Amino acid sequence: MAHQGCDHIQIFVYWAMAEKPVFWVGTSLDDLRTFPKEARRITGHQLHLVQLGLNPKDCKPMPIIGTGVSELRIHTGLEHRVFYLAKFSEGIHVLHAFQKKTRKTPKREIELARQRRLQLAKLR
Repeated sequence: MAHQGCDHIQIFVYWAMAEKPVFWVGTSLDDLRTFPKEARRITGHQLHLVQLGLNPKDCKPMPIIGTGVSELRIHTGLEHRVFYLAKFSEGIHVLHAFQKKTRKTPKREIELARQRRLQLAKLR
């Protein structure tokens, strides 16, 4: 028997999820602030998913930089990339953020992220 007067039912589920803090390595926060508004918005949302332990929409592992490093790919007509490390319990470490101008990621961007990953490892 159909329920009359009820076209749809909305169910809201809330749960507590531990949100990891974000740590910005080197100039990564300043670099992110140079992104256009829409790219910053998308990056913030994707990093928030990572903070919650969820998978961002478009990312891939970057073992060339270091174990556990991933790349967020932000597409807004321009291409932006954010390298981050989420494997440590204390938080998410953003290693590098930059605009990608060629199809292949420039070696200098990879090397900068690799250096920051090594610096982070020395502090642990």
